[in-house]
Amino acid sequence: MVFVQALFRRLNLSKTKENIVKNLFWSVLGKIVNLLSGLIVGIIIARYLGPEQYGLMNYVISYVFLFQTLAIFGLDAIEVREEARNQTPVHVIIGTAFSLKIIFGAIFMLLAILTSWIMDADGYTTLLIAIYSFSIVLNSFSVIRNYFMAIVENELVVKAEIARTLISIAIKIILLIFQASLTIFIIAYLFDFSLLASGYVMAYHTKGKKMREWKFSLKSSKYLLKESFPLMLTSAAVIIYQRIDQVMIGQMIDKTAVGFFSVASRFVEVLIYIPMMLAQTITPILVSTRQKSEADYIRKGQQFMNFSLWCSLLAAILTSLCAYWIVRFTFGTAYIPAVTVLQILAFKAASVALSNTAGAMLVTEGIQRYAILRDGFGCIVCVVLNYILLPRYGIIAAAFVAIASNVAAGYLADALIPAYRHLFSRQTKALLFGWKDILSLRTLLKSERI
Repeated sequence: MVFVQALFRRLNLSKTKENIVKNLFWSVLGKIVNLLSGLIVGIIIARYLGPEQYGLMNYVISYVFLFQTLAIFGLDAIEVREEARNQTPVHVIIGTAFSLKIIFGAIFMLLAILTSWIMDADGYTTLLIAIYSFSIVLNSFSVIRNYFMAIVENELVVKAEIARTLISIAIKIILLIFQASLTIFIIAYLFDFSLLASGYVMAYHTKGKKMREWKFSLKSSKYLLKESFPLMLTSAAVIIYQRIDQVMIGQMIDKTAVGFFSVASRFVEVLIYIPMMLAQTITPILVSTRQKSEADYIRKGQQFMNFSLWCSLLAAILTSLCAYWIVRFTFGTAYIPAVTVLQILAFKAASVALSNTAGAMLVTEGIQRYAILRDGFGCIVCVVLNYILLPRYGIIAAAFVAIASNVAAGYLADALIPAYRHLFSRQTKALLFGWKDILSLRTLLKSERI
């Protein structure tokens, strides 16, 4: 923080811009701690469990994640937008969003267990899914994190997340020492959500807020559901082309193949965080800027897209070139089949950047109701290509399909949807000329006071 404060003095930033940079700092710090520590512990657990059991664990996590995303019902983006607008009391928005998430969480938790029981003859897999599915309900406390994101002040929640990560590492190391079973590790991963929920509540109280002040509003719930429903449909499509790959690999090949694909995905998650973090941080800024000046909004949006895309692309190239050494000296020789997957899958980060930046803009502009069309297109591409190519080419095909699905949904579809063609134009401009802004993060914050 001493370095950051010195940076503020040197740049002579306004208070608002200082908060933005500080928010970026804490977002990056928290995610780096979470991803790197999670990666290190994941490596140790993967070596301990072996490809087959590690693959089963990731199959369970991916399966439940599909339902967890549906349970969010697209409320996160709408909650952040409405709290940034400050037109409805925050305690009403957050209280209503929390109540809706609890209800949907319980429903989709039961659906996760039921569908696994129907589809999977392996009772042990269903048991693990039943245990881990409770995380869907616990994820409802993310409304607190959304609140801090909306006010561009996430220091407290990031500290809570770092604390959760450190406690989680300690617990898993203890389990490794005592050679715990896979079931116990699944319970430990579920406990992570309890720790995180507790941390969010503590951060909210430290801010001087009280959960008992939250109020459910039927009128607000109807509005939030109406606004978020298109995003829920979009989420349903997104999870299919973003996460269904590991589930399909487990169903069509085997759990060991899931283990290899999961190893590559672990590293790609680190790369994907760059555009995701930028999109979450910049959305409230774009909302505020657009309310003041459409021209400034367009300019800042383009700079944001350029920087996000080209940072991700450069990181993907570096990761692809170093893939063998990355896998060999982390997960070990048992996971060498993951090298080729990582060399390909690394470029998913660039496709996600192209899609997420446009996604932040369509939410800002209030045209998210058409998002289901773009993501539905990606969903179709993902399922069809995986169904055709997985049996023949295995997890290598899944890596290529993951990128193709993102490009289809996040770029090509924008050219086909009239309301999104201006986004397609900006994305094309970013692909061709965005490299000019690669070293210009400051330009995103520079100009009039926002």
